[in-house]
Amino acid sequence: MKSISLRELILAAIFSAVIVVLSQITIPAGLVPFTMQTFAVGLVATILGKKIGTISVFIYLLLGLIGLPVFAGFSSGFAVLFGPTGGFLVGFLANAFVTGWLCELKENNLTMAIIANLVGALLTLVFGTFWLQLAASMSFGAAAAAAFTPFIIPGIVKAVAAAFVGILVTRRLPVAARS
Repeated sequence: MKSISLRELILAAIFSAVIVVLSQITIPAGLVPFTMQTFAVGLVATILGKKIGTISVFIYLLLGLIGLPVFAGFSSGFAVLFGPTGGFLVGFLANAFVTGWLCELKENNLTMAIIANLVGALLTLVFGTFWLQLAASMSFGAAAAAAFTPFIIPGIVKAVAAAFVGILVTRRLPVAARS
């Protein structure tokens, strides 16, 4: 396996900060709030690709796990990461990897970036729904009604926006693009 360069680590750290900032844009909506976290994860994966994008998300999750208030609503800790909505956070790893991988198939291609971000957003919702079902001892229908259905339209909008902005950034700032 190829080692990670200092440049890649710095990019991962910088883009972890982007996720932190965008995660604070939150609209409370019952058990699962609307946040810009999924937009941020898709954006990071589109720009950085599967390897560095996933590392960036991992750093973000690690920061929250150790107690820094980086998750939505300035929350953090073990209870948040492994609580009822923690599946969304864990799902960000799968989202970043798959989105980045699909974006790498056709670099700087908006159509592929949109597809990649839609698939990644779907993965996040699936992780979040199943996790909520288990953590809150809910039926699958109740979990889907709380954690999946209300987020379909916002997820599509955020995925398309993340793809568009991500492709725009990689075309304008190739230094930030995948290495």
